[in-house]
Amino acid sequence: MTGTHEQVRIPLPDGGFLATALYLPAAAGRGERVPVLLEALPYRKDDLTSSYRPEYVRFRDEHGYAVARVDLRGTGSSPGVALDEYHPTEQADLHVAIGWLAAQPWSTGAVGMFGTSWSGFNALQLACERPPALRAVVASYATDDRWTDDVHWMGGALRLLDQVDYPLYMVAMNALPPVPAVFGDGWREEWHRRVEETPPWLLRWLTEQTDGPYWRHGSVRDRSLAPVRGPSPGGYERIACPVLVVAGWADGYRDNTFRTFRALHDAGTPVHVLAGPWSHMAPSTSVPGPCVDHVAVMARWWDRWLRDVPNGVDAEPPVTVFVRSYAAPEPDAARWPGRWEAHDRASLDAVRDVVVPLAGLPLTGARPVAPQDVPPGATGPVVAHDAALDVGAAAWNSCAASLPWGQPLDQREDEARSLCADVDLPAGAVVLGHPLVRVRVLPVATRTHVSAKLSLVPVGGGPSLLVARGLLDLAYRGGDGTAPTALVPGEWADAEVELEAAAFEVTPGYRLRLAIAAADWPNTVAPQGVWSMLDVGATELVLPVSAGSPHPVPVLPEPLAVPSDEAAAADEEAGDSSHVQWQHGYDVLTRTRYADVDHGATYAAPHDARCTEHYVGHVEVDARTGEQTARGMCRYEVEWPQARVRTVARLLLHVDGDGFTADVDLDVDADDEPVARRRWQTRVDRRLP
Repeated sequence: MTGTHEQVRIPLPDGGFLATALYLPAAAGRGERVPVLLEALPYRKDDLTSSYRPEYVRFRDEHGYAVARVDLRGTGSSPGVALDEYHPTEQADLHVAIGWLAAQPWSTGAVGMFGTSWSGFNALQLACERPPALRAVVASYATDDRWTDDVHWMGGALRLLDQVDYPLYMVAMNALPPVPAVFGDGWREEWHRRVEETPPWLLRWLTEQTDGPYWRHGSVRDRSLAPVRGPSPGGYERIACPVLVVAGWADGYRDNTFRTFRALHDAGTPVHVLAGPWSHMAPSTSVPGPCVDHVAVMARWWDRWLRDVPNGVDAEPPVTVFVRSYAAPEPDAARWPGRWEAHDRASLDAVRDVVVPLAGLPLTGARPVAPQDVPPGATGPVVAHDAALDVGAAAWNSCAASLPWGQPLDQREDEARSLCADVDLPAGAVVLGHPLVRVRVLPVATRTHVSAKLSLVPVGGGPSLLVARGLLDLAYRGGDGTAPTALVPGEWADAEVELEAAAFEVTPGYRLRLAIAAADWPNTVAPQGVWSMLDVGATELVLPVSAGSPHPVPVLPEPLAVPSDEAAAADEEAGDSSHVQWQHGYDVLTRTRYADVDHGATYAAPHDARCTEHYVGHVEVDARTGEQTARGMCRYEVEWPQARVRTVARLLLHVDGDGFTADVDLDVDADDEPVARRRWQTRVDRRLP
């Protein structure tokens, strides 16, 4: 029996409210009390992300949970102004929302928070606040460290490709009006206020170039207490409710996987981890798969902790991971080969570090250095390398999702311009955790980067499959994200580059390849200078190699089958359409490497709406100077019976040796008439002592 779906307003102490879509199961209509699940996002529940609805309906009708989907303050149909990502008012508002939901006559008083990405972040953030009614959370594709594991900075370097995506589309999305049928009278006035007062968040992100209070807010991890590869106490000690972490090895938010588990486990907090092959998509529909019915997985978690059902969840091995094996890389691979493994704290503690010195390994991309040309301080041997500023296009961006944000390509083109070493491991060795590369390089500039990538390659030659990557701006070689330090050209610099969390197997007939370069472009901005030599004697690869699992192979629920032809017919009948382009290349005459994306869709939405999204991005770098540009456009059009609105945001970002120059334009129209024209310009200098 199906339940109900209604729009409600959760009142806030300042007189505002949170617009909420409330899904109540049939039991609530019969006077029974039920637990409630809360998801809170700024992504417009009633149009742009209305496609999330089937998940809420399943929780309601199959599992008997109430679900509250909330538009955050100043977004969707909630009044106010969205001042920033994870603004302190958000946590305060959601604390109120949790209390309100727990107090409803149909509620048992038990609330769970869940969601993907943003709503995974705020689920962890609210768990730290300990609202009495919050009994458990599920954080999917979220992170505990906004400084280094989000879409802004990576290893101290600005993420370049991301600038034409998320930061830009939030400018256009935040300028859309409340849904007239939901907000009611006054929606136009609220819209005009929103357009005039909402800042473009990305300008603040450019100014916050180092770790510190800004990025620590909303980050559960306390980096001041954590070694590079260790757990992070501090923030995690504030979490008392059970936590389920869902991660994807093709997703950009996976680095907290093992440290979150260890920190919460050691604090005595119930915690489980499910890490699959997935990209930034629902595990039931992700490309790549194999896919899993994540609704069923979460429902068992909620049953245990919100209903106190003794279903055995807390007796099962707490960590389930997909161990990837080799397949030739494809940008749109539907499925990865591999297998599932179950682990506990003891089997994770049994992972041992295998240290592989580069000394003695054949190196490609290296030139010998005469003894008299080796600067003092090297342990030797020393090789020279012609580092390039535009290496990395084959690796694409580090957070895959729906195309054009796809999987890395064959790495051999980039490896040909990197310094590479092949490493043989025993057949069947499983790498489980964060690989680490210790390097000593000779910089020729006051600032440069080290990129480290691991790939699986066939022993006899063939396509190179990227399985883990890491990057460090060497200004942060001391490990303190708050205090970058300039390099001294001509003096050796030592650094540790932590690679992404990974789980992969070196099957018979394959080996690992380590590729070291000075750039990972366009994933991050290219440095303005390079390093010229590598002290091989002081460089090594550290691999966390599993001792195996003592547990049976986990059995996970299969996703519900939806016939593809049936889905295609439904889209055609609704007039839905989409397009996608992803290209990159090299301009021989200008020595410029570039990448282009162009994608979008048109579809129907609730309240008789018709929505169009269109995104265009272009990034380029001068391979000689390191100067680079990101240009992007994001357009949203939503047509309701009451009005047809359009927002268009444009970005021009220029990166040079001294800093960033950003121009942001926003056009807002209603029924083809201008509503607002806004422009922001800023110049931000790069900061070094």
